[in-house]
Amino acid sequence: MEVKVHQRFTSGLPEGDVHPYRSGAWRPQHTEYDAWNLDVVGEIPSDLNGVYLRNTENPLFEPIKRYHPFDGDGMLHAMSFEAGSARYANRFVRTEGFLAEQDARHSLWAGITEHPSNAIAQKGWGARTFLKDSASTDVIVHGGKALASFYQCGELYQLDPRDLKDLGRATFGGHFPKEGVSAHSKIDEHTGELLFFNYCTEAPFMKYGVVNREGSLTNYVDVPLPGPRLPHDMAFTENWTILNDLPLFWDPEALAAGHYSNRFNRDLPSRFALIPRHGGTADIRWFEADPTFILHFANAYEDGDEIVLDGFFQHNPTARGIPRSPPELKGFETLDMNVLEARAHRWRFNLTTGETKEGSLSDRCAEFPMINGRHAGRRHRFTYNAVCAPSLFAFNGLIKHDVDTGYEEVASFPDGVFISESVMAPRDNASHEDDGYVLTFSTDLIRDVSECLVFDAKAITLDPVARIRLPERIASGTHATWAPAADL
Repeated sequence: MEVKVHQRFTSGLPEGDVHPYRSGAWRPQHTEYDAWNLDVVGEIPSDLNGVYLRNTENPLFEPIKRYHPFDGDGMLHAMSFEAGSARYANRFVRTEGFLAEQDARHSLWAGITEHPSNAIAQKGWGARTFLKDSASTDVIVHGGKALASFYQCGELYQLDPRDLKDLGRATFGGHFPKEGVSAHSKIDEHTGELLFFNYCTEAPFMKYGVVNREGSLTNYVDVPLPGPRLPHDMAFTENWTILNDLPLFWDPEALAAGHYSNRFNRDLPSRFALIPRHGGTADIRWFEADPTFILHFANAYEDGDEIVLDGFFQHNPTARGIPRSPPELKGFETLDMNVLEARAHRWRFNLTTGETKEGSLSDRCAEFPMINGRHAGRRHRFTYNAVCAPSLFAFNGLIKHDVDTGYEEVASFPDGVFISESVMAPRDNASHEDDGYVLTFSTDLIRDVSECLVFDAKAITLDPVARIRLPERIASGTHATWAPAADL
């Protein structure tokens, strides 16, 4: 392995840190690397060409009061593949907030579990909300650029997908929305369009937009809501975009007092807004379903008069009746998908009758679904879902779920080994949906190493076809994407 250190950052965190989300699987990194001629066990497939990107919350300084894992600065990891070889790079996302705190040498913003009044920074200074825009939640590739985003709505920070060079902020042709953009924007690989939403605490509470292949904003409309909501994800089909109004949202009274406290309103339905991709507010069709909170959708597609939507239904979204965690994990219960009882679920919305049908697809707890990106918005058969570790926001297994038959193939990892959101990478000239590879980054606490694991997508329970060593053990993280070489 040949390694070059790009930059090292001084940490303001305590030595011997024992915070559960700054140690173990979540031990942060402070060094940026470029690495090539990587050590490989097995063989990197020559028909695997593109880049695997993953985002990470990676703190550098002690919080003003209390640290939550979603407070960490964004760090991207990139493993790019070309003709049987691979290169690795990792970089902090140079957000305004990151640069401001580098200058100050300490935290400036209140975290997600702190009162906004604790912040030293002012609203509008390096962030569009009371939280620092750390661009640490999600990553997609659009127009040949990697876009890092934040779940509370902010800028889209652009990087070169392969070497992670800073390319500034997305502008949407000079029309980037003042409300920002939420994480979980979607890419239609067939049209090259980027679909996005945002949300805020003041009316209008949600907006939806479309950006064309060239990066210009072509559609931006209001999605009327009865009050502030907390949408986290969206989905799309060839002709429709699906947004949501779910009954878990900020408590209005607390919000009026400046506190951001969530409440699950069990007497309210889940509502789904179906809007034609290039339609307006008047074109929205609303559908109701059982109350829940949905963190992530897998995919959606059109089936005759119906829109089919797959995602993860939380059967206990507020951890009601669950014994509190050990002291070191107290307050983080709702990061455990096992506690929230997340299960694969399917909704069917009939455009003719207005009826909703829904039902569970699995009895197994899972989350963070991925599919073959060429099937996004089109009919899919397979999802690749993460098995959630107990009592920790981390993944210790991978499920390949056949939604047609219900069969689930499960790859489990040894104690002390955690993986990332795992992407499906079609091989060059793939002939069917699971013709390709599943990629993930591993964090092995036992051997103190990280690897990029490459599995045959048809046989994820077998040994990886390649294990590619990284320069340093990396922290667990959030979302990932695969971009084929043709899209770069």
